[in-house]
Amino acid sequence: MSERSPAPGGLELVQALVNTLDIESGSDSLDTVEGRARFALTEAELERARELRESLRAALLAHAGHPPHREVTPLTRLLARAPLYVAVDEHDGSARLTPTDDSLHARVAVAVAEALTAGTWGRLKACEAVTCHWAYYDRSPAGRGRWCSMAVCGARAKMRRYRAKEA
Repeated sequence: MSERSPAPGGLELVQALVNTLDIESGSDSLDTVEGRARFALTEAELERARELRESLRAALLAHAGHPPHREVTPLTRLLARAPLYVAVDEHDGSARLTPTDDSLHARVAVAVAEALTAGTWGRLKACEAVTCHWAYYDRSPAGRGRWCSMAVCGARAKMRRYRAKEA
């Protein structure tokens, strides 16, 4: 679990969704009414939201150069369901993607599209620690961050490497 600041813009939604599951403890905040309310989800939408969450996690692992944590539905297929349109402002001609409904899939699709345009999508990553895979935004200058937290996951990995050398 990261001490890092939230991802910029709409990526904060993606980061928050991925981080609803604490892999180490097995705790899933989507199991609670409050957790679902944060994403405007009903119990009927829960299975699709979890499917989206794990597909996003696989994409964020790929951003960090890691294979998927498990077999998932391709994110492309899930976001293809998201109804979006291009809204053009009459006064200044600016354009933006807009969801036609308030579904989680549509809101995530907009966030991903905006992050692609801003060049920030690839900086949202999942921690390489298999007991973590927490989403974090990599603000390092070179963009080569590996862990959500140097104090926890990074320290554990470094200690394992040190002990392996000593053995």
